[in-house]
Amino acid sequence: MQVIYEDNHIIIVNKQPGEIVQGDKTGDRTLADDVKAYIKERYAKPGNVFLGVAHRLDRPVGGAVVFARTSKALSRLNEMFRNGDVHKTYWAIVAGRPQPGEATLTHWLVRNERLNKSFAHDSEVAGAKKAVLAYRTIGRGERYTLLEVNLMTGRHHQIRCQLAAIGCPIKGDLKYGSRRSNPDGCISLLARRVEFVHPVSKQRIVAEAPLPADRLWQELAGQAGEK
Repeated sequence: MQVIYEDNHIIIVNKQPGEIVQGDKTGDRTLADDVKAYIKERYAKPGNVFLGVAHRLDRPVGGAVVFARTSKALSRLNEMFRNGDVHKTYWAIVAGRPQPGEATLTHWLVRNERLNKSFAHDSEVAGAKKAVLAYRTIGRGERYTLLEVNLMTGRHHQIRCQLAAIGCPIKGDLKYGSRRSNPDGCISLLARRVEFVHPVSKQRIVAEAPLPADRLWQELAGQAGEK
């Protein structure tokens, strides 16, 4: 487990693709379990360790995840996420080249619980929720493009669904139209950066997840001047 930032109130870790943040029906060990074990050992905590889950990432997605180490931090973080005061930046490797290279996308998403999938519509339909994101191209290869994505709303599978809707599915995302899977079965979407005002100290926090070691990630990110 890789810690990106920690203090007495919060801890931010780099989630690996394939890990689950919180328990689900699979019963698999969770990232929260690992963080609790880390805190217990590092700080020699007796008894149970408090850890609050402030937000989640889809299982096949990697990157920065924020946890609360105190109940005060958790309640304030929950409110900050609800109010949009936590700014999350994602990087995605997509098939093809979106046109234009930079744009804001607005769709209406309908979630199908049975399929665990969202469907995008260009106009409002019954049961739909408005979804807005902005993307810009930061790297290009022969077959794939690296996008930086900023969310204005937080919907189920929003980035995956909206990028697929413009004909640019995320690499490896079979559920949303990718032609083939990635070797590890995950998708090329990274929660790259999280920015917010600390819920207790009020200092500005900017935490950045490292790029995957995968060669394509490194090549495309190199065009953006980042490694």
